Amino acid sequence: MSTPSAARAIAPDLARGAMLLLIALANVHLFLLGPAGVRGYPAGLAGVDGVVAFLQMVLVDGRAYPLFALLVGYGATQSARRWEPAAAVSLLRRRGGWMIAIGAVHGVLLFPGDIVAAYGLLLVALAGVVVRGTDVTLGTIAVLGCVFTALTSAFSGFSTGVAVLPSIAAPDVGSALVLHLGEWSVGTVNSALVTAGMVALGALLGRRRLLEEPERHRRVLGWAAVLGLAVAVAAGVPLALVAAGWWAPAGVATLLAGVLHGLGGLAGGLGYAAVFALVATRWAPRPLLAAGRRSLSCYLGQSVVWVALLPAWTLGFGADLSVAQAALLAVGVWGAGLAVGIALDRVDRRGPAEVLLRRLTYGPAPIR
Repeated sequence: MSTPSAARAIAPDLARGAMLLLIALANVHLFLLGPAGVRGYPAGLAGVDGVVAFLQMVLVDGRAYPLFALLVGYGATQSARRWEPAAAVSLLRRRGGWMIAIGAVHGVLLFPGDIVAAYGLLLVALAGVVVRGTDVTLGTIAVLGCVFTALTSAFSGFSTGVAVLPSIAAPDVGSALVLHLGEWSVGTVNSALVTAGMVALGALLGRRRLLEEPERHRRVLGWAAVLGLAVAVAAGVPLALVAAGWWAPAGVATLLAGVLHGLGGLAGGLGYAAVFALVATRWAPRPLLAAGRRSLSCYLGQSVVWVALLPAWTLGFGADLSVAQAALLAVGVWGAGLAVGIALDRVDRRGPAEVLLRRLTYGPAPIR
């Protein structure tokens, strides 16, 4: 049994629709060809490109995927409520297994930075805890996961000169696909480890229905929004200065900048979730809701555009676009996703990826 669109809570879908813009901005610069700098941004930025990189570092980079992970955990709790515990665990694991399969196809054929498989892996691993675990257990996973994320972020301030995804510069399709397999495999395990804490936190919030009943939790959500985004911006400034080319720290300062950036990202993910929940109490724009209810399809669709336009082995525009131009492209692709979402919403149809995942998870019963 899947949830009819009319019965869905507004705030999580609103957050997913807005999150797609953050995801597009976070991913598109990874396809830019040339000397690599910090966090996948090109080296030697100047002028407006430096400004764009700075803003994205404090508002988007490392902030989008924690929000994504939190929503995955929250959604898992929502799904589990509708089933008996044993059935809920089985359902979440089955869903997670098919997400790994979909993520593998996406990661190997299109974008090796795929996150779908990582969240599928976490659903398989954490299904029992999400359904039957105590709040203390989930809280412990959340804390340990966030500590791990912060520690692994320590080295993100160092630039090796090597692109995050070397496959983008591959000379042909065959070489790119071979590289994709390795990049996706390593990236999936790493992404699962660094987002496990936020998935557990999302499950905790789901138990309290914070995003489904934001009117009842205005005070908590207000504090989470203000403090979360304030910490995200403040903690992101040091590494943002590095990415923009405005500061060149060394040694311990670079490590500290990386740790702060990682912690800021976790706070930002929570802060964004709280902001969208509060917004949903007064304003729920249909385009964001429509895209949010088809977020998997929109996410995969973004990768189709990136791969068609940017790598060296396709049209190669990644060699010519600046950071600012790539950001404009990301906004345009997100806007196209909103338009597709609205078109499907008008005829009351799910996105193709949502239909596929639900049929694989729930069986062959018709799903609108």
